[in-house]
Amino acid sequence: MVYTIVAHLYAKEGKDVEEQIRGKLVEASAVYLKDAGTISWFVMQDAKDPRAWSIIERYEKESSLEIHIANPYFKTWFEFMKPLLAKEIDIRRSNELE
Repeated sequence: MVYTIVAHLYAKEGKDVEEQIRGKLVEASAVYLKDAGTISWFVMQDAKDPRAWSIIERYEKESSLEIHIANPYFKTWFEFMKPLLAKEIDIRRSNELE
């Protein structure tokens, strides 16, 4: 069963903030796709609101998330992103239906 996380981010105002987030999310996707147990890790920007972003993370199983969190990049990514966000990250966890 595939374990999926959908994280919604909402940026502070400013084109520079948007560009910083875009760059960091593209970088993060390249890093996290290499983690064992990761099926996909991709990001999207809302079509109407450029301050709204979504991250879709798909893992082979829920325990694969431990590898993701143990990646040294995880903590630096979060610390970089935190001051750029207007609100807390909204994280939804699901098991995909078979």
